Amino acid sequence: MNVTDFAKRLLVGRKLASAQLGETLLPKRIALPVFASDALSSVAYAPDEILLTLSLAGMAGFAFSWEIAVAVAVVMLLVVLSYRQTVHAYPSGGGDYEVATVNLGPTAGLVVASALLVDYILTVAVSVSSGVQNAEAMFPFLQGREGLVAAVVIVVLMAMNLRGVRESGSFFAVPTYGFMIGVLGMTIWGLFRLFGLGEDLQAPTAGYEVVGSITDFSGLAMVFLLARAFSSGCAALTGVEAISNGVPAFQKPKSRNAATTLALLGGIAITMLGGIVALAKFTGLKLIDESGGSHFVKDGVPVELAHDTVMGQLARTIFYDAFQPGFYFVITMTMVILFLAANTAFNGFPVLGSILARDGFLPRALHTRGDRLAYSNGILALATAAIVLVLIYNASVTALIQLYVVGVFVSFTVSQFGMMRHWTRHLTTEKDPKVRARMQRSRVINAIGLTGTGLVLVIVLASKFIYGAYLAVLAMAAVFLLMRAIRGHYEKVAREVAVGPTDARMLPSRVRAVIMVQEVNKPTVRAVNFARATRASSIEAVTVSVDDAETRAIIAQWDAQQLDVPLKVIASPYREVTGPFLNYVKGIRSDNPRDVVCVYIPEYIVGHWWEQVLHNQTGLILKTRLNFMQGVMVTSVPYQLASSKYAFDRAQRNTAAAWRRPGTGQVRMGDPREPARKE
Repeated sequence: MNVTDFAKRLLVGRKLASAQLGETLLPKRIALPVFASDALSSVAYAPDEILLTLSLAGMAGFAFSWEIAVAVAVVMLLVVLSYRQTVHAYPSGGGDYEVATVNLGPTAGLVVASALLVDYILTVAVSVSSGVQNAEAMFPFLQGREGLVAAVVIVVLMAMNLRGVRESGSFFAVPTYGFMIGVLGMTIWGLFRLFGLGEDLQAPTAGYEVVGSITDFSGLAMVFLLARAFSSGCAALTGVEAISNGVPAFQKPKSRNAATTLALLGGIAITMLGGIVALAKFTGLKLIDESGGSHFVKDGVPVELAHDTVMGQLARTIFYDAFQPGFYFVITMTMVILFLAANTAFNGFPVLGSILARDGFLPRALHTRGDRLAYSNGILALATAAIVLVLIYNASVTALIQLYVVGVFVSFTVSQFGMMRHWTRHLTTEKDPKVRARMQRSRVINAIGLTGTGLVLVIVLASKFIYGAYLAVLAMAAVFLLMRAIRGHYEKVAREVAVGPTDARMLPSRVRAVIMVQEVNKPTVRAVNFARATRASSIEAVTVSVDDAETRAIIAQWDAQQLDVPLKVIASPYREVTGPFLNYVKGIRSDNPRDVVCVYIPEYIVGHWWEQVLHNQTGLILKTRLNFMQGVMVTSVPYQLASSKYAFDRAQRNTAAAWRRPGTGQVRMGDPREPARKE
């Protein structure tokens, strides 16, 4: 194993055979943290975004925090119920993309796909950025370095996901369940202290008033601000759709387990969101949006006050004086879960990318699985795009959140409309009364979901468009056009290379063999002998004269070997090799499309990467240029140098290792190391 292979094995682990795909399937206890970490973690920053927006109206705005939280919870309930129908109807893992494509056509499917791809990238960027901001409560030195720290975290998450879905899910399960325990425990203990023990719990910002930039909080101004706060709070719904894309990763029965996980996700997320907003209201917690013009006031005098996030303030209020380990546990779990929330996107994006690549809308490299049976190229693409975003915005959640949510509600809305078409289409042929009743009930659920998500989409676009949502829309349009262009390219290439009725029987009329000669040595002699063995119509050797003395030596050595192949010398007054040789080959091409020129290029096979730099450079350039010439074929004639045995030994060891079942030490049938059996 060379250094590169060792580093790769250390990073992603041992290779898994395709037959081991079943070993990577997830039980519900692991699937919940894998696919639901985004939606669950959203409750850590969705309340922040609600309160930050409401702060623009001052103290009057905070009075509506509870109503907005209830509205968000109702929409989440509708979406969860709707997607339970989707996972039963489309368990193949296509999710919203498949629903839209099958029921509404390829264009609608591509709209959904472009929205989801953009939203997955934003999920990683927002989640990791929020984690960095929460980490500042314990590590103040992170201030000013948020973008760089977020980029490092994304690289770590990428490395974990390259190791495979099950392995990364098992690693992420502990902090996800820890976050649930921390938030629910904080909610129960906080409410008990407030109402059971009658304590007067006050958040660190409770003693301050907030003055906003909106002085007249009534009429259209109130409606617009509440709509904007609601749309920001709907960030809590992101990630719900990931389960519908990840159904194939569940253990059997896949759709039932996915639906159960969805129900658990909805119930837990709604409970956690309601608990946090309730505690914030009861403890007088406040936030301000300095960029929006809101600020703290004490006794009528504006003050500058450093304040933590909602989770940071609540944990400090409820635990710090009475039980400090509880404070550090909640903050730590919140920080970690926000980082790991990106894991939902790392599971959804590569699967969707693989399906799109299969359909020809993305590069085909995204369709194949890597060494650990994960879609490695999709994981790398997602991480790269997210890193670019966090560096551009310096991991600012407030800036990134404006781009967020639009994509996911586009997919929600189109998917629910597609599901209604799905049930309507099947009802026209279904005769069983019980089955029809179930389909009609499902259609009603999806109709309610369509109404809710469509309304939210309109609110999101109206309230966030000028604040940055237009950038997300432009990104979706760009991705849509890019995927259409990729599909068009693949279709054009397929038409161009399709075998015609006479192609299979059309043989070249003449083959002219040309041997590239730079030295008279064993590789060159091997190329000559191989070219002669092919019995071409004509054969000649060609050398380019860049130095008179060297050329005379080559001619003398050629004559001495008596190779029975004429050697042609091409003059090169400017000491260039590739140009004159290419011009010569182009000159002997005839107008007959059935004539072929076959160029033979001797090539050294070496065992170390640094030897490749010292050899074959002219041949590499020639091969690249000749491949663009019509009617020209290039044949590399390899000659193994002594060092090539090292590369051969490495390849043989890797092949032998691949023939072993990982972790068992047993040799597979047909292992090349086994002695041949006598019949």
